Amino acid sequence: MKIHEYQGKQLFRKYGVPVPIGIPAMTIEEALAAIPKVQQQAGTDVVVVKAQIHAGGRGKGGGVKVAKTKADAEDAVKKIFGMQLVTPQTGPEGKKVQRLLVEQGLAIEHEYYLGMLLDRATARVTVMASTEGGMDIEEVAATHPEKILKEPVDPAIGWQDWQSRSLAKRLGLSTKATEAFAAFMKPLTRCYEEEDCSLLEINPLITTKDGKVLALDAKINFDDNALYRHPELESWRDPSEEDPAETEAKKWDLSYISLDGNIGCMVNGAGLAMSTMDIIKFYGGAPANFLDVGGGATAEKVTAAFKIITSSPDVKAIFVNIFGGIMKCDTIAQGVITAVKEVGLKVPLVVRLEGTNVELGKKMLAESKLNIVAAADMADGAQKVVKAAKEIQK
Repeated sequence: MKIHEYQGKQLFRKYGVPVPIGIPAMTIEEALAAIPKVQQQAGTDVVVVKAQIHAGGRGKGGGVKVAKTKADAEDAVKKIFGMQLVTPQTGPEGKKVQRLLVEQGLAIEHEYYLGMLLDRATARVTVMASTEGGMDIEEVAATHPEKILKEPVDPAIGWQDWQSRSLAKRLGLSTKATEAFAAFMKPLTRCYEEEDCSLLEINPLITTKDGKVLALDAKINFDDNALYRHPELESWRDPSEEDPAETEAKKWDLSYISLDGNIGCMVNGAGLAMSTMDIIKFYGGAPANFLDVGGGATAEKVTAAFKIITSSPDVKAIFVNIFGGIMKCDTIAQGVITAVKEVGLKVPLVVRLEGTNVELGKKMLAESKLNIVAAADMADGAQKVVKAAKEIQK
C-alpha cells in the first residue's frame, strides 16, 4: 500500500521526525486558503506548491513549483491542480493531480538521499544514503554505486547513535548537522519498524544553513500482509491512485498484480503462477498479470478473477493453468464456464487442468460447447496461448 507525501509527513510528525510546515488541500479553494496560513506559520513569503500523486519525478514534470509571493503561489496552484502530470514513473498517460501540498520554503544548504528497505542479500533492513539527493537515485546507483552508502540495522538492538555519526561523517555533515542527523535517524528507523513499512524514502533529505535536518519529501510503502495490524491506515488509501483491477481483486482476496504483457494468467498457487509467467516468457510471450486465486477458491471467486483479467483491453489471450489439490479442477471449470457466459469471451482461452477431479473438470469444459482450447500440459498450454496472442495481435 502506498500513501501520499503529505500523509507520510503526518506519520513522521507522529514519531518526531522533523518536516517543513505544510497544509494538504483536496480542492483549489483549500489550496488557495492554505497559502497565507503557511506563510504566516513559517514566517516567510516563500512557499512550495507540490502535486500529490503516487509517483516520483514530480518536479521534472512540472508538479512542484517554488513561489516567492502569494500571487505566484496562487498561479502555481491553478496550474498544477487538475493537470495530467507525466513523470518517468507514471508512464506516458500520466496521473491527474487531485491533491496538493502547500509547504514552507526553506533555505537549503545541501540535499541528500535517504532510504530504508529490506536488503534480501544481508537479511537486514538497510539504511541507504547519498550526497546526490534530489536526483534520480537509480541513475546514481547505476553509474556511481560508490556514492550509495549503506548501513544495516541489527534487528536485535535496532539503530544505534554511532551509526548515525558514522553515516553523517561519510556524508560530510557539519558537527551541528551531525547532532541533528542522529536525533533524526532514531525515530525514523523506529517508524519504519513499528509501521511495518516495506519502503521509506526521503529524496531530498536536507540540511539548512542553520544546521537543521528535515525530510523535504516522504515516500512510504507499507507491507500489505501487515496491514491488519494497522487498521487506521486504511483511511489513507487513495483508490484514484490505484489500479482498479487490483482494487477489485482485494475485495475477493485475490493476489493480483498488473503487468505489461498481453496474456492474461489465472493460476492457483504463487509458485505455479511464477512458473507460468516464466514459461510464457520462454515461449516468446508476455504475461499481462500475476493472478493467484489461492488453494481454496470458490466458483464465485474464480468467476471474479476471470472478470478482472478480461477487463483489461491489453489482454489478447488467456491461460488458465490449474493444479488441483485443495482447489478441485471441477470448481475451476465451473467458475470459468460461468465467467465466460457472463462476460462473453472475446479472446482465445487456453485451459490446462491437472490434479483432483481433473477428468470431471475437462468433461465440464468440453460439454459447455464454449470456445476453449484444452492443453495437455503446462508447456503445451504456454505454446498455444502465445501463438493465439500473436495471431490476435497481427
